[in-house]
Amino acid sequence: MSTATHLVLIPTYNTGGPRLLATVSEALANWPDVWVVVDGSTDASEAGVVALARSDPRLRVLVQARNGGKGAAVLAGAEAALAAGFTHALVMDADGQHPADRIGDFMSASAAEPAALVLGRPVFGPEAPLVRLKGRQLSVGLVHFETGGAGIDDPLFGFRVYPLEATVRVLRSTRFARRYDFDPEVAVRLFWAGTPMRNLPATCRYLSRAEGGVSHFHYLRDNLRMIGLHTRLIVELILGRWVTVRRVRRSISST
Repeated sequence: MSTATHLVLIPTYNTGGPRLLATVSEALANWPDVWVVVDGSTDASEAGVVALARSDPRLRVLVQARNGGKGAAVLAGAEAALAAGFTHALVMDADGQHPADRIGDFMSASAAEPAALVLGRPVFGPEAPLVRLKGRQLSVGLVHFETGGAGIDDPLFGFRVYPLEATVRVLRSTRFARRYDFDPEVAVRLFWAGTPMRNLPATCRYLSRAEGGVSHFHYLRDNLRMIGLHTRLIVELILGRWVTVRRVRRSISST
């Protein structure tokens, strides 16, 4: 496949310097174009990758002045990538959870079906917190309701290849999907827009603090944000979006 159309996009916020540099190095070992979007970090964790970018032309670092959330960072990176001539971006988290060795497989799947959103279906290890796994089951059920059935196997797993034009278009259509609500909302809205969904398995690691693992998940705040997200989507569905869902489902069943 041509690597000129696809890049790896890594949003980061206070990931910690060693962890971020390790993630970026793993990505560079598996793909020739890697961009990092520093989302207003305050821990100077970007220093290592900024230094690396000076000597490695495969790496580009974009720095946002203020923290806007993962969705805002992805949107900024997607817009810049489109302007640079890229058409697709594999988004992966900076915290080491996502499998860099699967980048090539996901890019190949995207190249074979450029219109599709290629989503990771997480394969968890024994270290995965049980409360997080149970919460995912609820999210999967709600998203299947919002999209009229199966198609998005895991709405929370952020290891995905996005078609950039469609993604920028749906993000510009809403002022939401900028923080923890980004991954599920952008997937649902891309489905509503008629974007094909393709799911591939990918391992998901939960790293300990000793391994450099970091999480910015806030149990109360982010669960409230998810409640608001699904309330908005379901209200929109009831107020007329169900017509779109039926049309998309008919299109899927006819192919």
